[in-house]
Amino acid sequence: MVSGKISGEAAFIGGYLAPLATLPGALGFEDDCAFLEPAPGQALVFKTDPIRAGVHFFAEDGAADIAFKALAVNVSDLAAKAARPVAYLMSVSFPEAPAEAWATDFARGLGEAQEAFGLSLIGGDTDRADGPLSISITVVGEVPAGRMIQRGTAMPGDRLVVSGTLGAAAVGLQVRAGSAASDDQALQDAGARYLRPRPRLGLRAALRRYARAAMDLSDGLIKDAGRMAAASGCAVALDWPSVPVDPAAELMAAGDDQALRKLATAHGDDYEILAAVPPDAVAPFIALAAAGGVTCTEIGHCRAGSGVTLLSADGADVTPSAAGYDHF
Repeated sequence: MVSGKISGEAAFIGGYLAPLATLPGALGFEDDCAFLEPAPGQALVFKTDPIRAGVHFFAEDGAADIAFKALAVNVSDLAAKAARPVAYLMSVSFPEAPAEAWATDFARGLGEAQEAFGLSLIGGDTDRADGPLSISITVVGEVPAGRMIQRGTAMPGDRLVVSGTLGAAAVGLQVRAGSAASDDQALQDAGARYLRPRPRLGLRAALRRYARAAMDLSDGLIKDAGRMAAASGCAVALDWPSVPVDPAAELMAAGDDQALRKLATAHGDDYEILAAVPPDAVAPFIALAAAGGVTCTEIGHCRAGSGVTLLSADGADVTPSAAGYDHF
């Protein structure tokens, strides 16, 4: 049976989104604004990161996956700040009224993400606009006052540590686009990581205790490490043999080291976390991260100067010419 269209904005908000608004400050979606009261000694952390069909996801992707990704990419930034997710606001622009089945799956995906990340919808808006589906989310987190981990506070001598593996999302995009076969389990896993990023919330304790600076890797290791370097007023040297490359990227590159470097260091959507820690904190950081369920690897260091260099085992510069994803 073909599902009908949503009968109006009120039906979408009241029937599909309001059940996700579980915090008292949401006021049951019966007001124009919501409120949050941070716990004593806590500061609020904010992040907005929109996603758009044709740019960040395929228009024909499942509604649950689209919703999950929209929330996950924002929560990833909170994870890098060592903040606890609390709430979010969401604005959605539809090219036309969504089908009831689509709205049901969209709400389900948001609910799954809320449960996974520990936060709740508190407000937002919907409208209709020419162009592709666009979802803008603003997440709110809590962190002890004065303790938010910034990206511009790394120092020469700090060691760089990264979570997880890199390159899976680049492969997953190719799998999703149909330009790569998906009959191998590693490729299927990469496709899943592209559709549903996994914010590294388990790093919170390690970041709060040991990190000098941190940021999530949304646009590629080299580009984002460059942002950390520029904000911190230092240079970054990355050790290519130490970079934890995802098995799917190794499979896709098929022995071509240049292609492998590009997949692992110059593509976006991995949503792993890069942290700068003092040299004597590397081992305890990695151990505490593991206790939180996150594997981390030392991959380089900060030094005087500027820019980012990817170095081979013999010290040669093997930095890919394309640094990573750029919105413009």
